[in-house]
Amino acid sequence: MLANNIANANTGGYKSDREFYGLYVGSESENDSPSTMPLIERPWTDFSQGPLTATGNPVDLALSGKGFFSVNAPSGTLYTRNGNFHLAKDGRLMTSEGYPVRAEGGGDLTLQGTGSVDVSSDGTVRQNGAVIGQLEIRDFTSTAGIVKRGTNYFQSPDASNTPVTPQGTSVEQGQLEGSNAGSAESAVRLISIMRQFEMLQKAVSLGAEMNQHAIQDVAKVGP
Repeated sequence: MLANNIANANTGGYKSDREFYGLYVGSESENDSPSTMPLIERPWTDFSQGPLTATGNPVDLALSGKGFFSVNAPSGTLYTRNGNFHLAKDGRLMTSEGYPVRAEGGGDLTLQGTGSVDVSSDGTVRQNGAVIGQLEIRDFTSTAGIVKRGTNYFQSPDASNTPVTPQGTSVEQGQLEGSNAGSAESAVRLISIMRQFEMLQKAVSLGAEMNQHAIQDVAKVGP
């Protein structure tokens, strides 16, 4: 998990994975003084805002606040924070993977090859002063059920987790959101985990060696 976060430290719109801990109580422990140890119950995704970087490209878009851009994929509607878009040959606004960016109502956003493009904070797209459409920006009442589909896309398998229009979110034109995975923090944690693994490996080897010596010593005991 940490290695994947480090690998995507420079991936636009990437949301880092983290772990959720619980406590394991040993079944052999006594009621008055139970022994406990931390246990990783499940991973979770950190959806906090990543840093915004200006690019000057009019079709580079970022979200300031909650929510996702909606795109049309072969498997259905996907959601992403990566606004590194481009224009296809037919003028449709596309993601880097070739998925059309959704407009309100579910259609595509088709632009002309030339002409100034202006995207307002509410996602309204204009070209040469004419309204082309409005970006479909959605959020979910609960992010707990959202799963990753590839590096930069998300989907909610739970049909009851209905996507809604987020409040207070603005579209920033000519900017891109970076990864929220801190490469320095992830690297330090990865080194720490590697050292813990080495310590546990040595402990297991020492235990096996002690058991071997015990068996040999018992075998040497005479009548």
